[in-house]
Formats: sequence, C-alpha cells, structure tokens
Amino acid sequence: MAVTEYENEPIRGLPGYLPEGEHIVWQGVPDWRVFARSALYTRWIGFYFTLLTVLALVSGSLGGALLTAISGVLALGLLNLFAWGVGKTTVYTITNRRLVLRIGVALNKCINLPLATVGSASLRAHAAGHGDIALQLTGKHRLGYAVLWPHVRPLRLRDAEPMLRALPDAENVAAILRRTCSGVVPNARIDTDTAPAANIAPPRKAAA
Repeated sequence: MAVTEYENEPIRGLPGYLPEGEHIVWQGVPDWRVFARSALYTRWIGFYFTLLTVLALVSGSLGGALLTAISGVLALGLLNLFAWGVGKTTVYTITNRRLVLRIGVALNKCINLPLATVGSASLRAHAAGHGDIALQLTGKHRLGYAVLWPHVRPLRLRDAEPMLRALPDAENVAAILRRTCSGVVPNARIDTDTAPAANIAPPRKAAA
C-alpha cells in the first residue's frame, strides 16, 4: 500500500493508467450532505449552539445569545463548506486488484490499498441507503490517522482503518467489494449479511 501526491490524473480518481489486466469495477464519491452529518456531526453541533443560545436568552443575556448564535452559524457554515469540498475532491475506486482513495481538499493524494491487505470490512448504515464502509487491514502498514482523516474510522488511532464515507447505495457497494475480494481470495467464505456493522470481506486463511 502507498500514499501518492500528484497534480495530474489521466484517469479520474487515479494517479496513473492502470496496468494490463487491471480494470475499474466501481467508482463513486461521498454525498457531502450526509458526510457533514455523519463525519463532522453538524446536527449535534447545531443542537449544541442552539442550546447555548437558549440558555443565554433564559439568563437574560441578549448580547451573549446573539454572539453564540452568530458563532454557531459561522461554525456550521465552515463545516458544511469543508464537507462540500470533500465531496468535490474525493473519489473512491475499486479495481479488480486494489482499492484507491483519492482524497485531499487542498492537496490531492491517492492511497492505494491492495485488496489482499483487506482483512475485513464493516458496513455502517445511515438513512436513505447511505452508509460508511470501514476497512481493517492486515499486516503492518504506515497509514496514520492524520493521513487518512476524515476518511478513517473514528477513534481508531493506533491501527487506523480507512473508511469510505457517506456512500450512496452503500449496500450495493458492499456487495461489489465482497465479490471483488472473493476474486482475490479464491474459495473464501463471503458473508452476505448487509446489516449495519456486518462483516463484508472474505476471511483470511490462517498461516500454516
């Protein structure tokens, strides 16, 4: 697996042309509105500032309430602007050999994850068919939490898990990932359950 910074992409979402025998199986982008709610917690932050504003009004501090409300609007505006930027600059790609995350709002970078390194994956469902897919990698890797953020499973600081965020039709993407991983690991058992947090990648054989 590798992290690559680049300026030009001959194929959308990829830093270079695919080698012979490799082809794109699926490609998609996060829904920025769902990303704002699920990854940046804009609803909770909005509720927090609303509560502070109400408390300031109850205590008789009109100026404090106004300042709090303005701060909340600015904070939510910046978070939604960042989420919009993530939606515009992020491309997730599954090929028959690897998974590629093109991420970075200010500076584009590609993270290449060979499918053979995906030990397991879990689907967390959101409303309207959206969802996140977290990937647990096998072996040693140098993908830090800060490098992956915000495309990373929350609070997994030590062993960072890349995450495909706010995917439309997430169950279908999970099914595609299952089939593709099955092609890399022949005769592996594939869990067909698509419930939230279900294991969707084929298990790895234990070392002899």
